[in-house]
Amino acid sequence: MNEFEVVITETLQRKVKVQAPNKIEAKIKVFDMYDNAEIVLGDDDFLDYSIEAL
Repeated sequence: MNEFEVVITETLQRKVKVQAPNKIEAKIKVFDMYDNAEIVLGDDDFLDYSIEAL
């Protein structure tokens, strides 16, 4: 019997609305919120998965 490594990848996604002067500041704001665990993705944010045998 052979042994194989198989990679499972899950993609989570959430649309977040924030107020900011421009798109760059909005992205920075959401990045900081995510970095500070104010936004935590979970089961409800599941978008897709893939399974790949190496």
